[in-house]
Amino acid sequence: MREETRKFDTELAVIGSGIAGCAASIFALNRQIDCAQVGNTGAVAYTTGYLDLLGAIEESSAAVAKPWEGLAQLKNLHPDHPLSRIPVTDIRKGFDQFATFLGECGITYTAPRESNITALTPAGTLKKTLCVPATMAAGPEAFADKTPCVIIDFKGLKGFSAREVVANLQDQWPTLLAARIIFPDMDKGEIYPEVMARALEVPATRTRLAELLREAAGEVKVIGLPAVLGMHRPDHVRAELEQLTGLTIFEIPTMPPSVPGIRLREMFEQVFPEKGITLIPQQKVTALSFDTDGALLCLSDNYGPITIQAKAVILATGRFLSGGLEAHITGISESLLDLPVSQPPSRTDWYRDGYTDRRGHPIHKAGIDIDTSYRPLGKNGKPYNEHLFAAGIILAHQDWIRGRSGAGIAIATAYKAVEAAEKFLLAQHA
Repeated sequence: MREETRKFDTELAVIGSGIAGCAASIFALNRQIDCAQVGNTGAVAYTTGYLDLLGAIEESSAAVAKPWEGLAQLKNLHPDHPLSRIPVTDIRKGFDQFATFLGECGITYTAPRESNITALTPAGTLKKTLCVPATMAAGPEAFADKTPCVIIDFKGLKGFSAREVVANLQDQWPTLLAARIIFPDMDKGEIYPEVMARALEVPATRTRLAELLREAAGEVKVIGLPAVLGMHRPDHVRAELEQLTGLTIFEIPTMPPSVPGIRLREMFEQVFPEKGITLIPQQKVTALSFDTDGALLCLSDNYGPITIQAKAVILATGRFLSGGLEAHITGISESLLDLPVSQPPSRTDWYRDGYTDRRGHPIHKAGIDIDTSYRPLGKNGKPYNEHLFAAGIILAHQDWIRGRSGAGIAIATAYKAVEAAEKFLLAQHA
């Protein structure tokens, strides 16, 4: 039996379900642009939940304390970096809108400030970031004040060790202690953060955990936990545990895939359709073609083939992990349209001799080039198609890992790509 193709029409189609793709959908909502979003699982689940703007500049070994000022230095040293091409006022607008949206949908974040926050990593090291989930905010504050604190982990939990966190921070935070407890009803074998987070959606589990936390804390009034405080209402779960224990509680990210990232992914998948976005998650676009009226996206799911007709498209497919770029013996290619990729001249130039070379590896700056209107360039050096725009870490000339700027690039370029797409759509309607 032949399956009937489901057809959708929209003004803007966003391809990609990472931070850039989700940010683009948010900005489209804010501009009242009819939008559809499709894409693979994306890398959201692999994030710590922190929203970095700029944590480091390649030529400096020091972390960036004031990211907004650091952007000026970045522009001087790397004028082709995606963040160097965007006015600071637009980057601020993007972060403000993105963080506000998350808070309105149930995952509150700290507001962007002038200085970076010194946040904790799963290993007990420190990193600079611009915004953190509200469930994690008390950790950086306790570190800054050197408040007596107990880091708590759980028997059977892999990838997070309270003793490791304390050992790595002891010199800088001498009042830090470690403790291990047994999570309610999970006393045998290995346990997993996602399962623990979903268990804490149940009030009875929160009550039992609160008793264990009070006992482990002793006389200390601040405790840090791996990020397991619920999946869908983390602010509520933390507030209730604080009320039950009388303690100040904060989360620390675990190794990926992490609960804070899964929270974001599941929140987007729930909220976007409620707000009118046509969302087709967990699916890969298999073909993208253009004509004078717009673009045609082809994909399928368990119910059969799907087509989306859109007047404009934003490509936000990420790099290697998300499948936006592919590495081959002959070089690096863009996976959907075979757009030209800015990359080292040969495969032998991808990596430097030393793995930890401070200059980084050239492959990490591979990506597609765009014009001033965020249109990807084709092989002739001109925009590939007037209906196509791009955003996120698929863009060339940036090493987001070393720059600790992944969310910043994703949010800021998504903001500009949607802005450019809106101008194009308005011109088409005129």
